[in-house]
Amino acid sequence: MRKIVAVLLVGFVSLNALETSDKLFECTEIFKARKSELLIELERIDEQKQSLSALKTATEELLNKREAKLSEREASVTKQHSEISAKEESIKKMVQKNEQILKELKETKMGKMAETFAKMKAANAATVLSEMDAKDAVEILSSLKPKTTGTILSKMESKKASELTILLAK
Repeated sequence: MRKIVAVLLVGFVSLNALETSDKLFECTEIFKARKSELLIELERIDEQKQSLSALKTATEELLNKREAKLSEREASVTKQHSEISAKEESIKKMVQKNEQILKELKETKMGKMAETFAKMKAANAATVLSEMDAKDAVEILSSLKPKTTGTILSKMESKKASELTILLAK
């Protein structure tokens, strides 16, 4: 009986070992299949990583180009602004100079006109000034000596003389 139990036990162990061996073979096959799937997945991830890296590099290059272009444009705008400011300042100086020259010309012209009217006879000056615009006549009269102005006003029509006197007083 011992022999039978021993044979059965050896048979059972052999059968069990055979069954375990089949299971190990199946597990190894599953692991090999899974390993190949993981290798394929790893290759796909590596390709995506490389694509992402290339995209990042391209984006950085594009960004750097745009920043360089923007800096260039800013420099251009700053330069143009400086040029415009300089031209504007130059124009302001020219306008001031022209205004000063115009003022000097008016003063010279008025001086000559006043000199001319001072040399005229009072009656003739009064006639000419009566025909002029009141503002122009007042400018001329204000540039004359008070005595000459008084003499000319006395020779004018009283209405025109009073109008010019009022304007002279302002």
